[in-house]
Amino acid sequence: MDHGRKLRLAALGIISVALSACASIDFDYPRTESTSLVDTDDTYLAENIIPTVAQQPDDYAGFYPLADGIDALSSRLLLAARAERSIDLQYYLIKNDSVGRALLKALLDAADRGVRVRLLLDDIFTSGYDSGMAALDSHPNFEIRIFNPFNRGAVGRTLGAATSFRRVNRRMHNKSFTVDNQITIIGGRNIADEYFGAREDAQFGDLDVIGIGPVVNDVAVMFDSYWNHETALPVPAFTKPLDDAGGTLDKLRVLLNESAERIKETRYAEAVLDRVMEQVEADTNAFTWASYSLVYDSPDKGVSSKAKSAGSVLTPLAESLRAATREVLIVSPYFVPRKSGIEAFSNMQRRGVDVTIVTNSLAANNQFTVHGGYAPSRKPLLKNGVQIFEVRADAEVPGTEYVDSENGRATLHTKAFIVDRERVFIGSFNFDPRSANINTEMGVIINDATLAAYFAERIEKALPIKAYTVFLDENNKVRWRGYDGANETIYKKEPGTSWWQRFKAGFVRFLPIRSQL
Repeated sequence: MDHGRKLRLAALGIISVALSACASIDFDYPRTESTSLVDTDDTYLAENIIPTVAQQPDDYAGFYPLADGIDALSSRLLLAARAERSIDLQYYLIKNDSVGRALLKALLDAADRGVRVRLLLDDIFTSGYDSGMAALDSHPNFEIRIFNPFNRGAVGRTLGAATSFRRVNRRMHNKSFTVDNQITIIGGRNIADEYFGAREDAQFGDLDVIGIGPVVNDVAVMFDSYWNHETALPVPAFTKPLDDAGGTLDKLRVLLNESAERIKETRYAEAVLDRVMEQVEADTNAFTWASYSLVYDSPDKGVSSKAKSAGSVLTPLAESLRAATREVLIVSPYFVPRKSGIEAFSNMQRRGVDVTIVTNSLAANNQFTVHGGYAPSRKPLLKNGVQIFEVRADAEVPGTEYVDSENGRATLHTKAFIVDRERVFIGSFNFDPRSANINTEMGVIINDATLAAYFAERIEKALPIKAYTVFLDENNKVRWRGYDGANETIYKKEPGTSWWQRFKAGFVRFLPIRSQL
């Protein structure tokens, strides 16, 4: 046998071993359909919310924005503590950090009280979590389903991604948190320290909104459609059975309790507790009541063969933007318009609609590949009169003052837009090809001039000190204008970056990956 043939056989042997270690996913695994609980009108939350909802028009819902990270976390913890019947939540990621563990402890405590907890989680960042998920799922009141799971095994995730790319490339980016089918939180935050002002080296500026009234049932319908979809599998469908599920769950309880004890004495934990106590005393008068549209992709978008015909969040979002007559303000951390998007924004500007884009600078962006995809769009947009602002990496982010984050990098993570200062969108949708064509997304369009003007004025006030103004100089070169107090600085290169950062982002422009960004 020649040497080349031996090598080929050896390679085949290695591949066969790898494949045998790669547990496939059984999408026919039996599962029990379940829906949101509706018999919750006698709960604490219902008794406080229903009388106020009854005073409003049938198509109005109440909304309360959560821009501060401390408020966003304390709201979730408070609602979990108040839950009596059910908690339904879906997220792109939950990290094993202080915030992630705090939320899991709150969910487990609720399950121990008899609350039904349904957690729908995307599989993109669950590597190493299988035993913990299986332990939680073993609780009689705690069920976990995973959207579009990767293969398991020694090389399962990597090899499965390579052999099933069209499937596993489609992820669930939705974010919702609903308690007792009476109150919901939707928006842009994942569950991790950086989204709630608890991390020293990273500060994410983000936005959620609390909703009460009929929007809660709309979220429940959406959640059920994902929960019962073919792409959402129970944990036992792809994880090995635990030898001692009860013992593993007990160990997890100890870890969660120890984590809670460690952070109790921190300034951050004290701030969260203070905000929880403030919100206990709050009433529903703080809510803005308005008509709205809950918009979301069909879970069929997660199936490559069904994606083209699946109901799309793009349709209502595009209709809302096209209806603009005076002004469009877009806030998107990942902004990668294709040729059609550049033309659409340019056409808006030509017909007299002032278009403003707020996105991350290269220094603030946690995804240099996305910035590489965005950068070429700046010049044609600016030429057509579109205004562009890029958030600074040294911007102050509300809610991060309780950790030593003075030198932490600020990153815009808010996904929102405002049209004519009459309606505002808040959700998970980025203006990039991935949100438009690959991942599932959701959000809410709120038709209220007061709320829209509030957000627009906040953004306009923050831009001079928290963002660079991007413009074209007399030689048609992209430049950045920044202010430090009363001093103006003009930058000829991406401000606050090294040559290596600029090289990496620039190199991406030559790669055929823009459709994946």
